[in-house]
Amino acid sequence: MSYETLLYDSDGAIATITLNRPQRLNTIVPPMPDEIESAVHAAIADAQVKVIVLRGAGRSFCAGFDLGGGFHHWDDSLTTDGEWDPGKDFAMATSQTLGPVPKFMSLWRSPKPVIVQVHGWCVGGGSDMALCADLVIASEDARIGTSYSRMWGCYLTGMWLYRLGLTKAKEYSLTGKPLSGSEAVDAGLINAAVPFARLEAEVRERAEQLAAIPLSQLSAMKLIVNQAYENMGLASTQTLGPILDGLMRNTPDADRFIELAERDGVHSAAALRDGPFGDYSQAPAEQQPNPDNVIVP
Repeated sequence: MSYETLLYDSDGAIATITLNRPQRLNTIVPPMPDEIESAVHAAIADAQVKVIVLRGAGRSFCAGFDLGGGFHHWDDSLTTDGEWDPGKDFAMATSQTLGPVPKFMSLWRSPKPVIVQVHGWCVGGGSDMALCADLVIASEDARIGTSYSRMWGCYLTGMWLYRLGLTKAKEYSLTGKPLSGSEAVDAGLINAAVPFARLEAEVRERAEQLAAIPLSQLSAMKLIVNQAYENMGLASTQTLGPILDGLMRNTPDADRFIELAERDGVHSAAALRDGPFGDYSQAPAEQQPNPDNVIVP
């Protein structure tokens, strides 16, 4: 199968999905959510595959939804006659057929376990996507966060809430501050953080360990854990989150933010948003991912 935004490969019991927009830090544009779901379905349908690995090419896993050009690549789903259409927006965002969140949740629904390999930036919608997986393994210098907590968004999949306890969920939802891979482990957000040089080997070893277990056993254990969290109201959270996200993308403040991004570039808008906190792109180099850490598919 051929894809526009990702690569798919299988090697025995392990299928690897690689987000492949490295020049744009693997930011999310159509048809990436659809292609992720399609690739997951391909892995599910392959009788040889028992474990799925999701990673990003280049120097980041995924830097969220692509704001370049004023976000106009989503116009068909969000606007009418050039103006934001709230009815169209909420109908798309909550649709099981059209919305990005249900596409990301193919990682959650897959009966085969999914390991996400995180390096570089894993922020915004990229973090919403990654946290839908079963295991998240990051490089120690990765940065995971929801800068949209400050402007232009809201939790989508809600996985930040379900992976963190109340105390930490409140802190990170209100501040949007990023965590390094190591800090994300300490907060209970992800499973492990290792030096970048060790990352691919660590993920491969964990995938091979899981592949040594009968698939029926893996599927049963994944299902019982997922069902417990779905009984906590996951579906309701994922209905409300995208609706609030649409509203937060279209406040007067948000309009000025995206106009600045369109006129002067995303970096200028990010500087305005993150400058007071001194993080994300406004952090000193030692508090950002190492740009030399690159994944070559």
